[in-house]
Amino acid sequence: MARRAKRRLMNEINVVPYIDVMLVLLIIFMITAPMINPGQIELPQIGQSLAAPATPPLEVIIQADSSLILKDQAKTGAEQAVDQFQLIEAIKQKQAQNAEQPVVIAADKNVRYEEVMKVMDILQQYQVQKVGLLAQPK
Repeated sequence: MARRAKRRLMNEINVVPYIDVMLVLLIIFMITAPMINPGQIELPQIGQSLAAPATPPLEVIIQADSSLILKDQAKTGAEQAVDQFQLIEAIKQKQAQNAEQPVVIAADKNVRYEEVMKVMDILQQYQVQKVGLLAQPK
């Protein structure tokens, strides 16, 4: 009687087909990548500078203790401490004189983000059109 060889279970993964597929995909991507046109961005161009000088902004300063100071750049940088209601009234008066009066918010770096958002929300509720954030360059 002939002895039959015992079959052993093979518990290894044959990775050769996977390597073949990966090499084919690599070649396809290497061929098609140079054919793809990169996106182009068309930047806006300016024609002429503004005829009238820009209106100096109102600066709302939020200090580290969350107190508010209103600084009027048009009046030689006069500062006055205000609360939220006085801020609203002062900005309403300035907006009545000049609807295009910009407002910038300058906050101490230790002020919570929530305080800045409160001031921005107040300005938005009273339809202030031009609101910006003031930052110091490094």
